Amino acid sequence: MPNTTSPLNKFLIIIAGPTAVGKTSLAIDVAKRYHAEIFSADSRQVFKEMNIGTAKPEKTEMEMVKHHFIDHISIFQKYSVGQYYAEISDALLSYFKNNDIAIVTGGTGLYLKAIMDGLDEFPDIPQQVVDHYDHVFQVGGIISLQNELRSKDPEYFEKVDIRNPRRLMRALSVIMLTDNTFTSFLNQRRVNLNPYLHIPILLNLPRELLYDRINKRVDNMIAEGLVKEANNLFQHQGKQALETVGYQELFDYFDGKIDMNQALELIKQNSRRYAKRQMTWFRKYGNWTTFNPVDKDLIYNFIEQHFLE
Repeated sequence: MPNTTSPLNKFLIIIAGPTAVGKTSLAIDVAKRYHAEIFSADSRQVFKEMNIGTAKPEKTEMEMVKHHFIDHISIFQKYSVGQYYAEISDALLSYFKNNDIAIVTGGTGLYLKAIMDGLDEFPDIPQQVVDHYDHVFQVGGIISLQNELRSKDPEYFEKVDIRNPRRLMRALSVIMLTDNTFTSFLNQRRVNLNPYLHIPILLNLPRELLYDRINKRVDNMIAEGLVKEANNLFQHQGKQALETVGYQELFDYFDGKIDMNQALELIKQNSRRYAKRQMTWFRKYGNWTTFNPVDKDLIYNFIEQHFLE
């Protein structure tokens, strides 16, 4: 257990990694070992209506260890990384009044980065500006957004995922509102509301093994009723929360665009691609120490070395 001679010795064990790598299982084991609670950093498990397709912890697992930020809001509510950051910062502040160790686990890079590094303070965007860029996108497509951002903020254009219209519209909205580049906001000093002692752990597996786990997880989701869950949400497919692997492919099946076998293979393929993007992100951001999830003794030794520093 940690040396708690100082009130500043509050430890945030952060367990990250790609989808299906084994984060939930390890987080529960670590939480039980150190009598801690788990705070989710998953931008889809936060929604009440999305269960099977987001691979939420089982009910028995949730009963073993208290979880936060799972089933937190509805898909009918807007939810941003800024809201998550504010809420989890408040939750951790309250939690650490009576506890020394918390576990954060998930695969959503923006959530994890916010917790570790703080969040840029962007202005609130008025609805008319949002509507303007929605119209630009509807009329001119993503090319129009890309061209405008390239012209107004070439530095950010080189960094952003230019295939993601929401990212492009967000940047352009800030530029329109402030008459400054989006890059200027990224370069401003951040205030981190979570100044705890971070222990960042990244889980990974050999690619073939990880991909096999992903394929089997998809098969299990189908067996557990993912098709029925997606069908119940089909009428709400325009909600941003449902722009998610596992749901989008089944929505195309319900629309008659593909057959079930194609949907199943696409879910597996897109899940593998998502895992690859996650690992690319983790390699770029954060100061991680990487472990195979089965190497629990090594992980515990690593954690406990931080307790003694």
